[in-house]
Amino acid sequence: MKKADLVAKMATDAGITKAQAEKALAAFTAATEAALKAGDKVTLVGFGTFSTISRKARTGRNPQTGKEIKIAAKTSAKFSPGKGLKDLKIKAAKKK
Repeated sequence: MKKADLVAKMATDAGITKAQAEKALAAFTAATEAALKAGDKVTLVGFGTFSTISRKARTGRNPQTGKEIKIAAKTSAKFSPGKGLKDLKIKAAKKK
Protein backbone atom coordinates (compact mmCIF):
# COMPACT_ATOMS: atom_id res chain seq x y z
CA MET A 1 0.00 0.00 0.00
CA LYS A 2 1.37 3.36 -1.01
CA LYS A 3 0.73 6.70 0.67
CA ALA A 4 -1.99 7.63 -1.83
CA ASP A 5 -3.76 4.30 -1.18
CA LEU A 6 -3.55 4.85 2.58
CA VAL A 7 -4.94 8.38 2.27
CA ALA A 8 -7.82 7.12 0.11
CA LYS A 9 -8.61 4.32 2.59
CA MET A 10 -8.48 6.73 5.55
CA ALA A 11 -10.79 9.16 3.74
CA THR A 12 -13.31 6.45 2.90
CA ASP A 13 -13.31 4.86 6.36
CA ALA A 14 -13.49 8.17 8.24
CA GLY A 15 -16.01 9.78 5.87
CA ILE A 16 -13.74 12.73 5.11
CA THR A 17 -12.15 14.13 1.96
CA LYS A 18 -8.81 12.92 0.68
CA ALA A 19 -7.33 16.36 1.38
CA GLN A 20 -8.43 16.15 5.02
CA ALA A 21 -7.08 12.61 5.30
CA GLU A 22 -3.74 13.70 3.86
CA LYS A 23 -3.57 16.58 6.36
CA ALA A 24 -4.34 14.17 9.20
CA LEU A 25 -1.62 11.76 8.07
CA ALA A 26 0.88 14.62 7.70
CA ALA A 27 -0.02 15.88 11.19
CA PHE A 28 0.47 12.39 12.65
CA THR A 29 3.88 11.92 11.03
CA ALA A 30 5.01 15.43 12.05
CA ALA A 31 3.87 14.93 15.65
CA THR A 32 5.56 11.52 15.83
CA GLU A 33 8.80 12.94 14.39
CA ALA A 34 8.75 15.86 16.85
CA ALA A 35 8.17 13.53 19.81
CA LEU A 36 11.03 11.25 18.76
CA LYS A 37 13.37 14.23 18.30
CA ALA A 38 12.46 15.32 21.84
CA GLY A 39 13.36 11.86 23.13
CA ASP A 40 9.80 10.74 23.82
CA LYS A 41 8.06 7.52 22.83
CA VAL A 42 4.80 7.39 20.87
CA THR A 43 2.65 4.45 21.93
CA LEU A 44 -0.52 3.38 20.14
CA VAL A 45 -2.00 0.63 22.31
CA GLY A 46 -2.66 -2.50 20.27
CA PHE A 47 -0.67 -1.17 17.30
CA GLY A 48 2.86 -0.46 18.45
CA THR A 49 5.45 1.93 19.82
CA PHE A 50 7.71 4.37 18.01
CA SER A 51 10.93 5.08 19.92
CA THR A 52 14.55 6.01 19.34
CA ILE A 53 17.65 3.88 19.59
CA SER A 54 21.18 5.21 20.07
CA ARG A 55 24.12 3.44 18.52
CA LYS A 56 27.64 4.01 19.79
CA ALA A 57 30.53 4.90 17.52
CA ARG A 58 32.36 1.82 16.33
CA THR A 59 35.00 0.54 13.96
CA GLY A 60 33.88 -1.29 10.84
CA ARG A 61 35.49 -2.59 7.69
CA ASN A 62 35.16 -1.57 4.07
CA PRO A 63 34.00 -4.82 2.43
CA GLN A 64 35.87 -4.10 -0.81
CA THR A 65 39.27 -3.18 0.63
CA GLY A 66 39.14 -4.67 4.13
CA LYS A 67 40.40 -1.34 5.48
CA GLU A 68 39.10 -0.30 8.92
CA ILE A 69 36.75 2.69 8.95
CA LYS A 70 35.21 4.68 11.78
CA ILE A 71 31.41 4.61 11.96
CA ALA A 72 29.99 7.62 13.83
CA ALA A 73 27.48 7.35 16.66
CA LYS A 74 23.89 8.02 15.64
CA THR A 75 20.33 7.93 16.86
CA SER A 76 17.59 6.48 14.68
CA ALA A 77 13.90 5.68 14.92
CA LYS A 78 12.57 2.25 15.82
CA PHE A 79 9.11 0.68 15.66
CA SER A 80 8.07 -2.17 17.92
CA PRO A 81 4.78 -3.81 16.97
CA GLY A 82 2.15 -4.19 19.67
CA LYS A 83 0.23 -7.33 20.53
CA GLY A 84 -2.41 -6.64 17.87
CA LEU A 85 0.21 -6.65 15.11
CA LYS A 86 2.26 -9.49 16.56
CA ASP A 87 -0.79 -11.76 16.68
CA LEU A 88 -1.87 -10.80 13.16
CA LYS A 89 -1.86 -13.72 10.80
CA ILE A 90 -0.63 -12.47 7.46
CA LYS A 91 -1.50 -14.55 4.42
CA ALA A 92 1.52 -14.86 2.13
CA ALA A 93 0.89 -13.69 -1.41
CA LYS A 94 1.09 -16.56 -3.85
CA LYS A 95 3.10 -16.07 -6.99
CA LYS A 96 1.47 -17.15 -10.23
